[in-house]
Amino acid sequence: MPLPQKKRWESMAKGLVLGALFTSFLLLLYSYAVPPLHAGLPSTTPDGTASCSPALGEPETVIPANSSSGGCQPRRDIVFMKTHKTASSTLLNILFRFGQKHRLKFAFPNGRNDFDYPAFFARSLVQDYRPGACFNIICNHMRFHYEEVRGLVPPNTTFITVLRDPARLFESSFHYFGSVVPFTWKLSSRDKLTEFLQDPDRYYDPNGYNAHYLRNLLFFDLGYDSGLDPNSPQVQEHILEVERRFHLVLLQEYFDESLVLLKDLLCWELEDVLYFKLNARRASAVPRLSGELYQRATAWNVLDARLYRHFNASFWRKVEAFGRERMAHEVAALRRANERMRRICIDGGHAVDATAIQDSAMQPWQPLGAKSILGYNLKKSIGQRHAQLCRRMLTPEIQYLMDLGVNLWITKLWKLIRDFLQW
Repeated sequence: MPLPQKKRWESMAKGLVLGALFTSFLLLLYSYAVPPLHAGLPSTTPDGTASCSPALGEPETVIPANSSSGGCQPRRDIVFMKTHKTASSTLLNILFRFGQKHRLKFAFPNGRNDFDYPAFFARSLVQDYRPGACFNIICNHMRFHYEEVRGLVPPNTTFITVLRDPARLFESSFHYFGSVVPFTWKLSSRDKLTEFLQDPDRYYDPNGYNAHYLRNLLFFDLGYDSGLDPNSPQVQEHILEVERRFHLVLLQEYFDESLVLLKDLLCWELEDVLYFKLNARRASAVPRLSGELYQRATAWNVLDARLYRHFNASFWRKVEAFGRERMAHEVAALRRANERMRRICIDGGHAVDATAIQDSAMQPWQPLGAKSILGYNLKKSIGQRHAQLCRRMLTPEIQYLMDLGVNLWITKLWKLIRDFLQW
């Protein structure tokens, strides 16, 4: 065999061995970084551990609307139960900015950008946690465990979350997370979503890895069993429990109206709730479900559908209590202010594909195997008055967490590996 050819074979053999070793390392790392999912009871902080709240009872069912009283004080203690694919990254940015502006104390995860999701939240997962520690804001992804969260915040803390039409959420989750849900690999059609919805029971494995992303994800995120029998009385009990625990449930489809209610509840200023849409997919990556498929997706996520119907009704009761005319006026003011900031901050005035983003600090996290999430380019010349606000409003979640001093070593390592492998 000629020497050059022999060397090529030796090089290929070494490459295969190194590739196998590297793959094994990635699997070990991923198994460490992503905790196993257990359907049983969540782990809790040991009894007797000091708590921030003297009593672990549920919060007041009603917090009076602030702005109508004339002399309210801004609320600074907030728990945001960050659900998946619900515009929650946009709301997260609002909370980051408010907390940074007022030098508030965040409870952040350690090593990654979530609290070991999909495992249940525990106080010990908080970066630099010490028994008895008190925090102002908790807002990163978690699987909700009320008692553990309650023990980290003062008794009068405001609890909020956000929901989305379950069929639309399922569609978004399927496209974003589908590649990391192994049972979807059996789908052979080019339109995997349609193929799945034609006969979901054929493909779905409730015990499969990451299966929680593809059925009743809202119920799961809120800490409940997403595989409950829809006829079980527990379903309605859980929905009413959410109503007791959360002072405001926002709706993604009515995001501006939701922010107006939030601003009123928290006694915040208009500037505090300004936003740009973050973590949005490009239009070509957002196929819309047809009438029949929409109904199938809703039926498949029936627990989330019941949850959403309940809080859609209660949301509009809150709007009625707030006043329809007043709501229309404040939504218009919010949109005018957002439009003004768009003209001041965003180069070109709109979101762009990942490949067109010039500053790596503005590059959003992308789903595995795709670059479908849009981002922004910051204008080069922004006046001193708005420069800091513009940058903060446009900064993606991962970069903002690093700016706030969060230890993200697992997330950073995973990004380096993905960049190296071009995933």
